[in-house]
Amino acid sequence: MNPEFDLDLLRTFAAVADAGSFTKAAVSVHRSQAAVSMQIKRLEQMLGTTLFTRDTRNLALTRPGNTLLEYARRALDLQEEAWSALVRPEVTGRVVLGAPDDYMAALLSPVLKRFSTLYPHVEIEIVCAQSVALGPMLADNKIDIAFVTRDKKLRGEFVRSEDMVWVGLADDPAPLAMSPLPVGLYEHGSVARAHTVAALDAAHIRYRAAYSSASLMGLMATVEAGIAVVALTRCSVPPRFEILGEAQGLPRIEPLDIVVARSVKSNRPTCDYFVEQMVQDLSVRRPPASGAVIGDRR
Repeated sequence: MNPEFDLDLLRTFAAVADAGSFTKAAVSVHRSQAAVSMQIKRLEQMLGTTLFTRDTRNLALTRPGNTLLEYARRALDLQEEAWSALVRPEVTGRVVLGAPDDYMAALLSPVLKRFSTLYPHVEIEIVCAQSVALGPMLADNKIDIAFVTRDKKLRGEFVRSEDMVWVGLADDPAPLAMSPLPVGLYEHGSVARAHTVAALDAAHIRYRAAYSSASLMGLMATVEAGIAVVALTRCSVPPRFEILGEAQGLPRIEPLDIVVARSVKSNRPTCDYFVEQMVQDLSVRRPPASGAVIGDRR
């Protein structure tokens, strides 16, 4: 007789696959790193195969691991759907969600998919705009929930930090050879722009703000054209771009804190459930202080 899958083991396995790290997965499943490692070992022993390849820097799924991940997600989604159908009342209504386009594409798609599965009768309206534009919309109750970069005026419940990285084209180093350095920046008033400019100034790098855009696509177009380097959130960097850094003479940029903020009119179950799902799926502990070990792959 084949052993039965333990959903708790599958949940931990999926968390490790998503985080790319035992340490980060331990935070999301509220267990110690040692307990997570033992659960993965137990699952591998049960299946008689290796699910992850490991070295000092990387953690990647094996072919059996990729196969199991697909089934694990389906099993976990089905469990959550069944729980919601039996325990929670049928939820109807409408949620207006605002977020920058890079956060929407890179981070919120899985949240929307899961929420729509659990609450199929809730209508979701999406407003893509930069954080500086979403703040006033939130205050005017034009949107219910904003998933945004925190600044002095726009605060909320902390969800995660996102690294900012420099990007360019791997086969076109021309912008890096120019002086002053041509840089594409987000619009004035944005925290991402402020952090980027502060990093350049602190490193005493001569630059010119060659291009400015409120849109991720606008900044990506300057990279594609080979006319500037830009700083993006790591989660939004396309595979075709090269991540640049100290080896190219570019400074480290302070990460962005992402929060979920709510309008006054969002005090209703549909919004409560959506925020709960968002925080559960995306919450990441703040990174350690400078000098601590980051990205432990054990």
